[in-house]
Amino acid sequence: MSLRIPPALFHRRFRLLWLGMIISIAGTQMQTWALFWHIRDITDQPIALGGIGLARILPIIFFSLIGGAMADVVNRRRLLLVTQTAMALTALALAWLTIYGSIELWHIYLLTALQAVAVAFDSPSRQALVPNLVPARDLPNAFSMTSIAMQTGAIVGPALSGLVIAYWGQSTVYTINALSYMAVIIALMLMGPVAQRADPERRTSVSLASIREGIHFIINQPIILGTMLMDFFATFFSSANTLMPIVARDVLNVGAIQYGWLSAAQSVGAVLAALVVSQIERIRRQGVVFLSSVVVFGLATIVFGLARSFPVAMLTLMVVGAADSVSMIIRNTIRQLQTPDYIRGRMSGINQIFFMGGPQLGEVEAGVVAQIFSVPFAIITGGIGCLAAVAWISRRWPQLRAYDGEEPKLAEAVAD
Repeated sequence: MSLRIPPALFHRRFRLLWLGMIISIAGTQMQTWALFWHIRDITDQPIALGGIGLARILPIIFFSLIGGAMADVVNRRRLLLVTQTAMALTALALAWLTIYGSIELWHIYLLTALQAVAVAFDSPSRQALVPNLVPARDLPNAFSMTSIAMQTGAIVGPALSGLVIAYWGQSTVYTINALSYMAVIIALMLMGPVAQRADPERRTSVSLASIREGIHFIINQPIILGTMLMDFFATFFSSANTLMPIVARDVLNVGAIQYGWLSAAQSVGAVLAALVVSQIERIRRQGVVFLSSVVVFGLATIVFGLARSFPVAMLTLMVVGAADSVSMIIRNTIRQLQTPDYIRGRMSGINQIFFMGGPQLGEVEAGVVAQIFSVPFAIITGGIGCLAAVAWISRRWPQLRAYDGEEPKLAEAVAD
């Protein structure tokens, strides 16, 4: 099979956003994994690492519904310019405190929480913007390319993070991340105005009524609701990324550079899987593929918890990432194609609570279980919990199993 240029990249505005995201996400991932290592330097208590998940998810829970509603009211491109700037400033604050040696654990939690507030407004707008940049026929490919951008950044970021920490220190990581946000800001400025479709008979401002309308829409769309719940429970049980410094140091007995590669392993697998998906013209039996990918995700998590050698841990994490990538591409395509543009921001805001709530609360859960029992026990039982969630959701929402991808689409995308 000969490789072809993914059709989504033929659309200039999406191409600009995609290139900017690769750079920005690499910087974000550098900071994320550097924060875990930084906390481990401050304390060896697993619960402290779990606390970073709590600092991230509370703002998401409080502000995502508002952020989603705002993405349907204001211009999504302009809103992204504001949120990207805010996240750059929080990264600069981390760098400044670290350079002057005055950073403490509560500073990390506070700045992480402030950045999460910006994310609560940024993510719904960014997800809802993608269907405004490509026609509906290219939307699955656009989400495949978005996954590649996210995971490429997540490979480069952690790998560079370990090297930068080892040779130049934590503050340099935070400074690089602050600069990386400029890539998305420049892309948004270059793409110019982006049209959004509105329903003139519905909301004109952010209000409780508009938020309730978004919630009501999700409740009455069983396929969308099923994918959101699957996303939440699978990542809640199988999230243990904040425990990676302990896995690296105390289970596998490796240093900062190997830690960086472990942190990037999931994204290596995710990119490989996304590249394969980007070459497939049409994915058949999408519901079955989606559920199967989550099963593989849970099984690979269990094997990772059992691993005691660096190569085995790397390989299983790559499988985890590949399975998660396939799952993410399909669930994002389902949600965006089954959601009209006028309510897409609110759908994405509600989804963000599930999408980020699962892994962040899961990090807290993993930290507590690891504190009481052990790190491997927390990871293994998380994989088992993921498999139980697949069994329950596939039985509760049989429409998800039967979904093929040819069902009537409620959304319309905007071409260049």
